[in-house]
Amino acid sequence: MRDLKQTGFTDRLSAQAEARKALLAKFKPKPHVPAADFEAVRAQREAEREELRRQRELEKAEQRRLKAEAEAARLAQALEAEEGELAAKRAERKARKQLTKEEQKARRDERYAARKARQR
Repeated sequence: MRDLKQTGFTDRLSAQAEARKALLAKFKPKPHVPAADFEAVRAQREAEREELRRQRELEKAEQRRLKAEAEAARLAQALEAEEGELAAKRAERKARKQLTKEEQKARRDERYAARKARQR
């Protein structure tokens, strides 16, 4: 095969070494240059995070308040239902006692009438 470029063995070796160095240089970490206003950007991001935290805390507080109100309403409704049941039981008991008193009075009157009838 003819050598068209007229390169020698040492030239090829040096070209190979340079190619290897270039290939290895691609994998080396590049020096990091921080942005000039890095502190300002970091402060802005921190402020945004803090605002987001505040908003989330407010949302959670609102959810807790709504949940507490719903629980209080449920308890009030249960208490009202229980009081209604107790009032119905009391009314029923009073009606029974009243009926019992009337029955006792009727029996007493019967005994009294029977005693009067025997004495005559």
